Amino acid sequence: MAKTQYYVPVGPIHPALKEPIRVEAKVEGERIVDVDVKRGFAHRGIEYMGMKRNAIQTLYLSERICGICSISHPYAFVIGSEKALGIEAPPRAQYIRTIIAELERIHSHILWLGVVAHEMGFDSLLFWTWKGREKVLDILELLTGNRINYSVFMIGGVRRDITESQAKAVRDMINYYRIFTEEMKDVFLADPVYKARTRGVAQLSRDMAKKLNVCGPVARAAGLRMDVRQDTPYDAYADIGVRAVVPQDIVGEARGDAYDITLVRIYEIEQSLDIIEFCLDNMPEGKLMAIPNYVALLAKIRRSEGEAIGMHEAPRGEVVHYFKYGNKRDGPLVWKVVAPSYNNINTWGPLLLGAEVADIPIVVAYIDPCMCCNDRLAVVRDENGRLIDPATLHLKAVEKTRKLREELGVRE
Repeated sequence: MAKTQYYVPVGPIHPALKEPIRVEAKVEGERIVDVDVKRGFAHRGIEYMGMKRNAIQTLYLSERICGICSISHPYAFVIGSEKALGIEAPPRAQYIRTIIAELERIHSHILWLGVVAHEMGFDSLLFWTWKGREKVLDILELLTGNRINYSVFMIGGVRRDITESQAKAVRDMINYYRIFTEEMKDVFLADPVYKARTRGVAQLSRDMAKKLNVCGPVARAAGLRMDVRQDTPYDAYADIGVRAVVPQDIVGEARGDAYDITLVRIYEIEQSLDIIEFCLDNMPEGKLMAIPNYVALLAKIRRSEGEAIGMHEAPRGEVVHYFKYGNKRDGPLVWKVVAPSYNNINTWGPLLLGAEVADIPIVVAYIDPCMCCNDRLAVVRDENGRLIDPATLHLKAVEKTRKLREELGVRE
């Protein structure tokens, strides 16, 4: 006798979702037998707005693409713009950029650890990790003036220096997280309950990771030794020699599951501490901006022509910004952004298929998704190639849900 299948739609608006996305699943009992992930609900037109403004205004706009990774997009922005415009940031500015970026990696990874604990029902662990995260947010506020959206990067350099007293505070933070990281290894990696809940869950093979073109910790958890800081080093990373953190270097093998991605993120926090310490110990002297006057910078942009790609290894994976400057404009003619979640969400289908309903939160949290980074408009065509009005698709989805509710006897 065939088992009864149930259709379970989640989103795009749902109490469990922080950002809009739609997951349509068919289940038999507790097992997921079919799944469809629909995105494109968070289109804000940021790229279009950026091509209507000058480069400095667009730089600050790029910082609003993602709140948690709010230095990652400006980092890729300034690197790409500097390549296209023929500008080189001073060495001291490059080291300060690297410090800020690694501070953000620390706070993002700790945030993720708290979120994944919450998704498993370990709310005490959520509160403990987020309490520990406050230390790095305080340092970011000390250095930039803000806990989020730091507004410290500029084309050709940085807007703020790091003083001796601030450097001492950063070193104190490093000592704090040396201890805190060891504690996280104990409460996450050595805990038998956490290990039992994550080993074999959301397991992504090395071949599947390549096929889906994933990046960041998701790729490294599957054993792929890829990291923009390692493969195409920039700023202070070129002096450090970053090596990608992969499970096989730590535990001997890479399984690509939720346990391995936890391991990768905790050990990357340790790596970030080492990078920050190196930058403080080897900080060059000198100026902070190649072109300190903003009026002169915009004049330089109007005189320049060129195109380039800027890349940065964000906490979630590689961020790519493409630029084209010219036509005597003081802003980009073309600006295209690709964020890591755009690739990594492709794992949800294969990982959810065959999984249990209780594993859905872990699979979703596995990649640390950001819907706003998926700033795309969904364009759908029929079998004849004609564009379908998005409003029509929405009405069809509403009608489909209404009929299912009627069949199941669910009242409004």
